[in-house]
Amino acid sequence: MSDSVAAGTSGTEPTLIVLPDPESVAAAAAGLVAETLHAAGMAHGRVDFATTGGSTPVAIYPHLARDPLRALVPWERLRLWWSDDRFVPRDHPLSNVQPAESVLLRVAAWSGESGQGVQGDDIDAGLTEGVWLSPDTIHPFPCTEAIARGVGPQWCAATYDALLRAAGPRQAGDWPVFDLMLLGLGPDGHIMSVFPGSDTFDSPAWAAAVPAPTHVEPHLPRVTLTPGVLRAAERVLVVTTGAAKADVVARIFADRADERALPGRLARRRGATWILDEAAAAGLARRQ
Repeated sequence: MSDSVAAGTSGTEPTLIVLPDPESVAAAAAGLVAETLHAAGMAHGRVDFATTGGSTPVAIYPHLARDPLRALVPWERLRLWWSDDRFVPRDHPLSNVQPAESVLLRVAAWSGESGQGVQGDDIDAGLTEGVWLSPDTIHPFPCTEAIARGVGPQWCAATYDALLRAAGPRQAGDWPVFDLMLLGLGPDGHIMSVFPGSDTFDSPAWAAAVPAPTHVEPHLPRVTLTPGVLRAAERVLVVTTGAAKADVVARIFADRADERALPGRLARRRGATWILDEAAAAGLARRQ
């Protein structure tokens, strides 16, 4: 990450890394993910990683799914969680689980159904991209089960909350402590599915249901981890690219940024790293 041009300047600020383009951002983000998960495994064995959906992880996962980063991550100790999801079945194109299953875990290849001549033993031998996680260590929001039962996002969020409390990360006070949370940033400044003005800011729950937003797409109900969970995370990585994000990034890093109006401000904290391309960072004053 030697191409970074800015970094946090106080003990309460995140590290800020600006790289030339989305490709270099993805490679640097993958490297940081692998290093952080490796260090967590060395420190306390079990590793709890909360990932995201949308476009953010799609470019990152291929780096993690092949050596040398694949060999660095202690996959056998890892528990995979999600920061949020759309209330759709797990195999829906808009599900936040899809990028992980199709790109990182290569589920179809393991089952021999990829249509590409790839089999699970090819992945296991390191001949093609992909990683193996035991199904009982992969913990998406139970949207598929909720839809099958005919119950709503509230049941889905409550069930995830209960799972986290029973089998989730170690706790600090009232909150779980993820070793790493990988997050993107919405055009309105939302992070996870915590939107501007969200009621989740006042929630003691670890997971909550969110009504379908009308101001950003897709207009679907959501389930999300809550701000308290993000505040408690050991490490947070926010990855953002593109000129369309420049204004909201600049607002988040302005001195008077309000986290309720700009939830991305929750990740402007010690222990967080922001990796941006030059287009997304265009509104920031260069800091030394």
